Amino acid sequence: MARPTTTPGTQPLLQGTLDMMILKTLATDANHGYGIARRIKQISDDVLAVEEGSLYPALHRLEKRGYVESERRRSETNRQAKYYRLTAAGRRRLASDTEAWRSVSRAIGKVMGSARIHRPEIA
Repeated sequence: MARPTTTPGTQPLLQGTLDMMILKTLATDANHGYGIARRIKQISDDVLAVEEGSLYPALHRLEKRGYVESERRRSETNRQAKYYRLTAAGRRRLASDTEAWRSVSRAIGKVMGSARIHRPEIA
C-alpha cells in the first residue's frame, strides 16, 4: 500500500489500487516513473500522491508479471529515463481490475449510502 505523503490534502491509496492506477495511466501512452506519479496526482486533483518507495516496487512487480515492458530513452528534460508501456497482458489485467473495482465500488457505495445500518438485538 502506498504511504501517505506529508503534502496537506493528499490521501493514502487503498491497498491493491496502485497497480491498477499505474496500468490505467499507461493505457494511453508510455511514461517514466516520475511521469506516472505526476499523472496520478494530476488526475486525482492532487488528492493521491504516490511516493517513490511505493511506485518503483509496483512497476518492477508489474514488469516481472509481464503487464508492462520498459526501455531506456531520453525524457522531456533530456535525461535518460526508464519508460514503461502496457503489454497485451497488461491491457487484459487492467480490464479485469477495472470491472472488479467497479463492482466493489458499487457495493461500498450501497453500504455508505444506506440510511440505516441494521444492528442485531443483543439477547
